[in-house]
Amino acid sequence: QVQLVESGGGLVQAGGSPSVSCVVSGGFFSLNAVGWYRQTPGKQGELVEYIPSSGGANYLDSVKGRFTISRDNGKRMSYLQMNSLKPEDTAVYYCNTGRLTIVVAGDFRSWGQGTQVTVSS
Repeated sequence: QVQLVESGGGLVQAGGSPSVSCVVSGGFFSLNAVGWYRQTPGKQGELVEYIPSSGGANYLDSVKGRFTISRDNGKRMSYLQMNSLKPEDTAVYYCNTGRLTIVVAGDFRSWGQGTQVTVSS
């Protein structure tokens, strides 16, 4: 069973550039896509960015040019570098991994605890 642990984030000022990371245990990490998602209270969660096993990032329009996803298959980790943060980026950020279609749909049975990113104006 895949286990995910997200870390990083915290309270940052608008315009800040924090990074969040995710370590994955279990599963075939190098063969799977990785996605980063975010959730705010009262809103549906959204897929922010994902990277297939073969590389090549795909972004939500609202973060394009500001966020960068990466992965380190040897360490079984993924990173989300966030730049030029805005208050509307405030959310709990989660990662998950699996087949590309599952990552795009966000259709997972289990998630990690996520990491809170709060952007102050």
